[in-house]
Amino acid sequence: MSDGRFAILDPVAGISGDMLLGALVAAGARPEWLRDLPGRLGFPEVRVGIESVDRCGVRATKVNILLPGEVQEHPSPVVDQPGHAHDGDEHHHDDSQRPGHAQGNDHGPHRHVGELIALVKRAELSEWVRERAVRAFELLGEAEGRVHGLPAERVPLHEVGAVDALVDIVGGIEGFEQLGIGRIYSRSVAMGSGWVRAAHGAMPVPAPATSILLQGLEVAPNGPVIGEATTPTGAALLRVLSSGPPPARWRPVDAGAWGAGGRNPKSYPNALRLIIAAAAAEAGEVVLLSTDLDDLSPEYLDPLREALFAAGALDVQIWAAQMKKGRTGFRIEVTASTADSEPVTAALFRHSTTSGIRRQAAERVTLARREVEVTSADGTAVRVKVLEGPDGPRVKPEYEDVAAVARRTGQPAHEVARDLHNRALQSLFSNKES
Repeated sequence: MSDGRFAILDPVAGISGDMLLGALVAAGARPEWLRDLPGRLGFPEVRVGIESVDRCGVRATKVNILLPGEVQEHPSPVVDQPGHAHDGDEHHHDDSQRPGHAQGNDHGPHRHVGELIALVKRAELSEWVRERAVRAFELLGEAEGRVHGLPAERVPLHEVGAVDALVDIVGGIEGFEQLGIGRIYSRSVAMGSGWVRAAHGAMPVPAPATSILLQGLEVAPNGPVIGEATTPTGAALLRVLSSGPPPARWRPVDAGAWGAGGRNPKSYPNALRLIIAAAAAEAGEVVLLSTDLDDLSPEYLDPLREALFAAGALDVQIWAAQMKKGRTGFRIEVTASTADSEPVTAALFRHSTTSGIRRQAAERVTLARREVEVTSADGTAVRVKVLEGPDGPRVKPEYEDVAAVARRTGQPAHEVARDLHNRALQSLFSNKES
């Protein structure tokens, strides 16, 4: 699924389901996909509202899950504390899982977590999405069940919150599939502070179920956040999506996308930032992985290469080798950053027939590099890699983009590449002169 990019969630102001949905749409997930999602989950009458809002000077995308009659889930209000002043909109997010929510009776009919899991299993979803969505609901049910003394599958969610949770969780996972990203990391998560009003009275932040779900996650200082920063749904999504802290070296692919929470405090942006990134090819400390294969058909070498790059490999080399007893085989040599060496090793074991891998630490000296866009002869944008060499820039158009232009125009690929090479150099030197 991945093209080598990965995502970094930055929940410094917390995370909830609606915040993640907003960030995914802002990052490029199609609004039409999200608007169609309730119908695919069995709720065609549910509408998804998407709007651009301001959060303390930051433009962010707000997502609202609206049941018939424009009914939606609302945040738990912050309990005023004597001698403590805060912005009236300081508390947080529209989200399905409120403190004390599991046994609340303020919204009429209820659905049990087991019912929601059954809906996910029946829905038309990829196995990647289905597996994680089911696990997220299992985690929610286990956490709320521990708090309220109920079996996980019998934890009740009121109708509005249940539908909200279903769209939040499935959409929060499937949105990454929409973006073509399978590797997700997260920075430390803020929990919030103070007290919020729930169905059975005031509850401390984080809510009991959230505290359970945050186990194993790195927690950040709360900063100016008063009230519920991270909701149970947000914590469950982090648990099923995040592979932990981001790599030590990476570079942003874009400026970052923001998903808005339900309130707009004056003192901080109530929003989740989603960063699309790529591994920094300039990583100095690397791990070399190598293995020899004589029982893998050559036609499966390309899928192996793709899987290694998707896991974070910086480079993959494959060449023919003479094996014992005169057999012809292949040597696979993979370069990975120290941070990504474990997932790359796992991918090499999983996608090849090897029974053993040699690992060696090494240092790598590279030229500084970046990526620019150049307009091709047919008017489309093409990615070009730029290396800062000792005698000036070296440019190389991205192969896949060159091939796409060649297919559209009928021009030989090598001529397209030469034209783009010249256009890139001309653009770089003209920008330098200006």
